[in-house]
Amino acid sequence: MRIALFSDVHANLPAFEALLASLDEQKPAVVYCLGDLIGYNIWPNEIIAEIRKRGIATLKGNHDEKTKGYAYELVTADNRAYLDTLPAHIRLDYADFQILLVHGSPRKIDEYVLEEMPEYEVIQMMDAAKADILCVAHSHLPYHRNFSDKQVINTGSVGKPKDGDPRGGYVILNVGTDITVDFIRFNYDIEKAANAIIDSPLPDELAERIIKAY
Repeated sequence: MRIALFSDVHANLPAFEALLASLDEQKPAVVYCLGDLIGYNIWPNEIIAEIRKRGIATLKGNHDEKTKGYAYELVTADNRAYLDTLPAHIRLDYADFQILLVHGSPRKIDEYVLEEMPEYEVIQMMDAAKADILCVAHSHLPYHRNFSDKQVINTGSVGKPKDGDPRGGYVILNVGTDITVDFIRFNYDIEKAANAIIDSPLPDELAERIIKAY
């Protein structure tokens, strides 16, 4: 079973379109989004429309809860109602693995589960959540961390990476007798995404962050 996980599109339509093209090439069995469809760019409605059209199961991210500010006020009333219905967690049971999908952490939508979080704290949190595999987002920093009987995967970001690589990213979980993770990176029209910010009321600084991926 090949499961694609992506997150943190942040209204970046050029990156999202490139993601969809990459997914069409990869042909995973199922696709999940770990949240933050909106914020930081000007195309929230186009992205939400395609997510809904494709029926992609999606979590609510912390930005998906926001309503104030130009990037969030662009969202139509119908799409806002859709965002309000999104869950905080998705739990999957594949091949005897309990896989938990969250945006921030099992405890809070905007808590960072960073790669350097102490091992005992991660294990404690995952035991409380009854998860063998924890898939997170929010930090925009992709990683795969292996413990003795648990794994944590961060999907990175489609539309606003922060790891110094401006390409969009997502992961594919290969679930069989074991779990393996493929980190997929793809090119997209960064200039178009950056110029859309510059030509809008959004801070120009956001364009620089897309270009430099910090």
